[in-house]
This record gives sequence, structure tokens and C-alpha cells, in this order.
Amino acid sequence: MTAHPVRPDLAAMRRSYAREGLDESRAARDPLEQFARWFHDALAAGLDEPNAMVLATATPAGVPSARTVLLKGYDAAGFAFYTNTGSQKARELAANPQAALVFPWHALDRQVRLVGPTRPLTRDEAAGYFASRPHGSRLGAWASRQSSVIASRAQLEERLAELEARWPEGTEVPLPDFWGGYRLVPETVEFWAGRDNRLHDRLRYRRDGASGWVVERLAP
Repeated sequence: MTAHPVRPDLAAMRRSYAREGLDESRAARDPLEQFARWFHDALAAGLDEPNAMVLATATPAGVPSARTVLLKGYDAAGFAFYTNTGSQKARELAANPQAALVFPWHALDRQVRLVGPTRPLTRDEAAGYFASRPHGSRLGAWASRQSSVIASRAQLEERLAELEARWPEGTEVPLPDFWGGYRLVPETVEFWAGRDNRLHDRLRYRRDGASGWVVERLAP
């Protein structure tokens, strides 16, 4: 008879946040600059995959879904990521381009949230990034029709073997017509820093057509 693991007391799981917070006087006036500062801190701290972010999308009816993807570029134009354009996330973005991103930097007691519309990247932008990927990753993009139902793991392995024979190591793997990228253009960017007694710091940058960005403090 298999013993069930002891269920943890989730209500009792907590820890105090005692790191440096975020004050308006030290925050950048532009959210991209503030994000760059915090991203540099995440790199310096040796966080595992600091560019991992949760992407939330929704259907036109408002049914949400979320998953972790990797940030592959950011600048004044927005935050870029890549995916199979037949995937659930891509289908939802095609029907409802509004999305949200979350960078959960737990080890630093920090979090960044971004909300705004998404726009497809150009074919040239997608091709440039695709060419930079490892050979196996490019073959993997061809092998998987992301989010579709498959019979078994063996089906994927067989497809990969076929592709390895077609495009062996050292040969050029073309960009699939079902693979591309998206850029989220933030309308709001919130920086969260954990503080004592759950009185956390939350600074929200809200896009304003007249002055660029308005910085607001939110109650925790």
C-alpha cells in the first residue's frame, strides 16, 4: 500500500521580507530604465533564467491561460518573445492581443508586472532570432505542432529523427512558416519589492500620452 506524503500546512508557510525596498526618489523616471536596473541585479545575483516570465493571455470571452516563456529582447518598442504561431497562446493573441507578463524574481523579493497589447514581430525579426538558436532547438521547432494533441512521446522522437536526417548538424534549418514572435507594448509596468509586515512597495508606471509616464504608488 502506497503511503501518501504528509500534506504541508500551507497557511503556516510564510517568511519575512527584509530587503531594500523601492522608493520614488531612487526609482528611474522611465520604466525601461528601472527594468534594466533590476534585470542587471537579477543577472548579478545569479538567478536561474532571470529572463523567464509568465505570459498571461485570454480568449475574447475572457477565459485566461498562463505559461512561462523566455524574454528574448526588450527596448523602447516593447518586450519580445517567440513561439509556434499555432500554439494556444498565439491563437489567443490573434483573437485578443491584450496580454500580461510577470517576472517572478522571488530570490530578490522582487516582481515586475507588465500589461499591454501585443504585436507580431516581422518575419525578418523572427528569422534573425531563429538563426541564432542551437541546431537542435531549430529542429525541435519543426518537430512540434505546439499545443496539438499527439499520440505519444515516440511520435515526437520519430519526427525529430526524420528532421535530423533531412537537416544534419552544420546545415541550415529554415524558419518554419508556423513560427514567429510577438512584442508586448506595455501600457502599465509595476515594480513590486517585498517589505516587512507585508507592507510591500508597489510603484506603477502608467503610460500618459502628454508626459510619457506617470509614476504612482499602490497600496500593498
